[in-house]
Amino acid sequence: MNILYIEHYAGSPEMGMEFRPYYLSEEWAKMGHNVTIIAGDYSHLRKKNPSVINDFTVENIDGIEYVWVRTGEYEGNGMARALTMARFVKKLYVNAGKIVKRWKPDLVISSSTYPLDTYPAQKIAKIAKAKYVHEVHDMWPSTLYEVGGMSKKHTFVVAMQIAENSAYKHCDKCVSLLPYAKDYMVRHGLKPEKFINIQNGVVEEEWIGSEKIPAIHEEFFNEHKGEFIVGYFGGHALSNALDKALDLAKDMKDDEVTFVFVGDGVEKPGLVRRAEDEHISNAFFLPPVPKKAIPDLLRHFDCSYMTGLPSPLYRFGLCLNKMYDSMMGGLPVILAFSAPDTPVRQYDCGYQCDPEDKDAVAGAIRKIKAMSEDERKKLGENGRKAILENFTYRKLAEQFINSIK
Repeated sequence: MNILYIEHYAGSPEMGMEFRPYYLSEEWAKMGHNVTIIAGDYSHLRKKNPSVINDFTVENIDGIEYVWVRTGEYEGNGMARALTMARFVKKLYVNAGKIVKRWKPDLVISSSTYPLDTYPAQKIAKIAKAKYVHEVHDMWPSTLYEVGGMSKKHTFVVAMQIAENSAYKHCDKCVSLLPYAKDYMVRHGLKPEKFINIQNGVVEEEWIGSEKIPAIHEEFFNEHKGEFIVGYFGGHALSNALDKALDLAKDMKDDEVTFVFVGDGVEKPGLVRRAEDEHISNAFFLPPVPKKAIPDLLRHFDCSYMTGLPSPLYRFGLCLNKMYDSMMGGLPVILAFSAPDTPVRQYDCGYQCDPEDKDAVAGAIRKIKAMSEDERKKLGENGRKAILENFTYRKLAEQFINSIK
């Protein structure tokens, strides 16, 4: 089968996020399918962007054909980013016939961080007489007015809403990363039987012979050997709510608990200053590690902690890469989010707490610290077993293809 995967921000392990299109495509290629990813040449999510002179430049990355469309650069979420969306969608729509002639897709996927990509995907699928799957990462336009504060009547929001409704109405299947989005999608035109929840996951091979953490990290953990370490890894952005983690560290200085934050982001300098100014002596900040070193990093944590700012969008569920990684790493997980059930609760591999209930989160940390090594190991094994049985990209890729059949 020829699969055409449209994802404006698609990346790779070398380039950086988004990883999902790469991992699914890699598995589909192993299954014997021909996979082509069409993406924009610039993404704020990537650490490295391709250098592209002409539209529809083809590059082979690890056996996957990437097709780059020039969209232009941007900063933030303003007009410049909106223009790159418009360029990407327009170029695909205008060249739909050429795309079909060149790649002859049997399956077209619009992997949507914004729903405007449904229009070229629908046109390409119609010309090719192919199946069309709409894949939802983020709930746009809900994000724009529920979190971004934009009016529902704003022209941009209205355009996104029309596109979202069109995607739900015309797709053959809708793959949602978010497990509790079905009712919302049905209200906006999706037939219930078209909904499929396929979350993120892990690649088993990356956990075999993984890279070692950098020397600076190794040195730190050697110096703090024997301490109970609550670890966070990932972005240091406002949305990650790491101020709450510093509040916890400050309150738990007498509990002999060490908080370690690994990563980078715009909020990091302020967090470091706060820890110094308030003498939060049990909070430490380390640089990010390469993705392939995450398995080794997790071996130095006693539990994994993650939280975020309160958001009404969490009612649709959580799909955090660091959650799946932590489970695969065999770590007890503390998930401080106001959200419906997650794999952490479903598979009994940690504690899911209200992020506003600081005592409950601190209590969860104390419970894990008080456990015997065997009890903590059992929680970690529950998570790892759940990943291997349900959330490897090999199994997710099979589930995706089987759902189309």
